[in-house]
Amino acid sequence: MGNPHATFFVADAMSIDLASLGPLLEHHKIFPERANIGVAQVLSPERLRLRVWERGVGITRACGTGACAALVAAGRRGLVGRRAEIVLDGGALTIEWRGDGHVIMTGPVATSFNGSFDLANLG
Repeated sequence: MGNPHATFFVADAMSIDLASLGPLLEHHKIFPERANIGVAQVLSPERLRLRVWERGVGITRACGTGACAALVAAGRRGLVGRRAEIVLDGGALTIEWRGDGHVIMTGPVATSFNGSFDLANLG
């Protein structure tokens, strides 16, 4: 996905204390560059529930690369097909792992912030 992910499949994603587990795993020695940590629950062969601890950030409401990584990991294990809905705290994404190896993400978009900066202040 371009950044490191570790996805753990659990019986109930909401019951995992991600606030405690996330930083321990993010900084574990098996991840020398740290890693994003996902806990995924298989809801059906076409649907996963995913929560993500993003390296350097913490628990996030949405993580596109985490959703893609979870779908590929679940697909490789035969838990879901090559296309599934990934339900995150911030909403749902549809992820497809194509036969050519590319992973395609689709879902709604929304503006979360507007801002401006003065180029003169950049030095």
